[in-house]
Amino acid sequence: MPWFSAEHLHQLMTTYGYAAVGVVVALESMGLPLPGETILIIGAVYASTQHDLSIWGVIASAAAGGIVGDNIGYWVGRTFGYSLLLRYGQYIGLSDAKIKLGQYLFLRHGAKVVFFGRFIAVLRILAAFLAGVNRMGCRAFLAANAAGCISWASLYGLGAYSFGAALFHTRAPIGIGLSIFAGVSVLLALLYMRSHESELQKEAEIALPGPLQRVRWPGGSTARS
Repeated sequence: MPWFSAEHLHQLMTTYGYAAVGVVVALESMGLPLPGETILIIGAVYASTQHDLSIWGVIASAAAGGIVGDNIGYWVGRTFGYSLLLRYGQYIGLSDAKIKLGQYLFLRHGAKVVFFGRFIAVLRILAAFLAGVNRMGCRAFLAANAAGCISWASLYGLGAYSFGAALFHTRAPIGIGLSIFAGVSVLLALLYMRSHESELQKEAEIALPGPLQRVRWPGGSTARS
């Protein structure tokens, strides 16, 4: 059977319980392409049919895994990602102006990206790393990340638990709605950025004049160069 098929994930649940949920979600949040959302749903369904696991334990494990994994991804991006972009960004089309634009956008909307990114597959893997690369303030990241992880784990966990085995193929209605809203918001934001990139770069230059340098975030936290 495929390593991360639903059957194999269910086997992991029966063998390792809460640890399976937390570890898979944490590894996905660190940037590995693993099915964190699927194991959360399977864990919640398992809790609804078996008495050896609590739904609150499953939710707590998923939320904790997401928070730990995202924080590792954030610090990797903050420690190594920014310097790598400065050195090699030009080779992948990221000029200093575009890097500064990323700083500016995270300065203005970083909390929204981190929170809603938890509900979108690709952003769930990349949002924390990008927050670190774009030098988002530590406290702002921690707050948005914790809120996003807890909301995501609770919505999908309780939805799967409530609807039982049916959610092997469907998701919680609230979760679907929030995922659609987040996805549409990101798409609109990308379209807006593409059509207004030069204007946004001018705004970024006004907000962050001069060469790339330390960024002072709300609350007094300063990102290191």
